[in-house]
Amino acid sequence: MSLTARRESILRTIVSEYIAAGSAVASKAIALTDIRVSPATIRNDVTCLEEEGYVTRPHSSAGAVPTDMGYRYYVESIDRNAKLPLTDQLLIADVCHDAGEELDKRLRLIATLLAHFVHNAAIVTQPKASRARLKHLHLVSLHEMLSLLILVLYEPTVVRQRTLTWPVPVSQDTLTQISKRITARLEGMSGDEVEAEVEGVATEHDIVAQIADMMHEEDKPELGHIYIEGLHLMLSQPEFAKNTRALTLLRLVERDDWMESALGPNIDVTGIRVIIGQENREEALQDLSLVVGNYGSSGKSKGMIGVIGPKRMDYQRAISSVNYLASLLSESLC
Repeated sequence: MSLTARRESILRTIVSEYIAAGSAVASKAIALTDIRVSPATIRNDVTCLEEEGYVTRPHSSAGAVPTDMGYRYYVESIDRNAKLPLTDQLLIADVCHDAGEELDKRLRLIATLLAHFVHNAAIVTQPKASRARLKHLHLVSLHEMLSLLILVLYEPTVVRQRTLTWPVPVSQDTLTQISKRITARLEGMSGDEVEAEVEGVATEHDIVAQIADMMHEEDKPELGHIYIEGLHLMLSQPEFAKNTRALTLLRLVERDDWMESALGPNIDVTGIRVIIGQENREEALQDLSLVVGNYGSSGKSKGMIGVIGPKRMDYQRAISSVNYLASLLSESLC
């Protein structure tokens, strides 16, 4: 639904003032801004905004609070390409330089930085290849009839393990030779390509089948490990004064699949997504908002970065921060 220029300006003022102060916005406060109309006209426009579902008021003389619909209208008017301040960009560059090349450390530091930029919780997932490929494998003897199969996959480099039993005793020398033969044959292959090789091998048939199974497990469309930082910043917000709300959220983020469940069909959408209040699929998130973006590229490794916090968050700051950090992470994976 479109709004007149004046009502749009009033709605933007209500949302921005509510984000800044956290209290209902009175018509007198709106009149103090650069909206050059009488308080009576403002009151009339606020009433119209309420009737159309953009704001809510407990009674006619009370201040206005944005609804989910009001936040959505506001967010759609934000410049998605607004740049992060140069001082923040320089801080990020310093932190990333100090983090070195270790991926785990870099992702944790970026999540921590993002949390402090937006004063809310930040989430970064480990990049995950759309189709894992075999780099090499090792068979390690655990017992004369038991060994450990270690797969090294890319991109990014991940290690997966599984125990194998043998019908007869097998020495480490034999396991090493088997490892070399299979690596030479399967190196660089995807799970589907490895599976196609199963019937073509004789003595290592069962091992190759296990490798294909492990690689198919890795290819399942799920997010990589989730790093979440800044929960204490989010929980210090007035919206979490009730302990039950905080506990409900903490129980949610303890689940391994909570991000997939929360994002649903949005999980592979490109660009920055803002999911507000009741738009969230998870009930525990329906008083909150998510600002998320993907990093990496299709055909290579992909991950996700985002912000979670009260609907009363600084959306412009969150969008600019997520956008910049997603671009930075994408460059580091190229």
